[in-house]
Amino acid sequence: MDGLVRWLSVQLDEDERIAKAAPPGPWSMDGAGSVADADGGRVIPSVGGALDGRVTRWPEGPVIDHVLGHDPARVLREIEAKRAIVARYDFASKEAVRLALAGEDDAVWVQVAGALQSCVLCLAAIYADRPGYRDEWKP
Repeated sequence: MDGLVRWLSVQLDEDERIAKAAPPGPWSMDGAGSVADADGGRVIPSVGGALDGRVTRWPEGPVIDHVLGHDPARVLREIEAKRAIVARYDFASKEAVRLALAGEDDAVWVQVAGALQSCVLCLAAIYADRPGYRDEWKP
């Protein structure tokens, strides 16, 4: 499963790169219908153009709620949490192998690694549409 850990780490690095390139959050809706960053600067303009002389705005409701809820600050916190799960899995699986090779009782570490592996497989499934994802990683 080292390949899974490496591949998932690359996906998280890419998400982090994208989030850090965007204006920081929290994002909100400004009076002109644009998504604004914490300093009031426009992050995402209103849909744009005019319809019968009116400025077209982002629709209120699920679409804008989704955009506002996924600002870079939140995405970076999510990446940090995912990395912590991957690191715990990596440590537990290596500890189980180390104990087994030393002839020591590794049952607890095998169980811990197995539980964390299930979590990591679920995290990897988020990126199933990206190159390198393997069908054997499906949870």
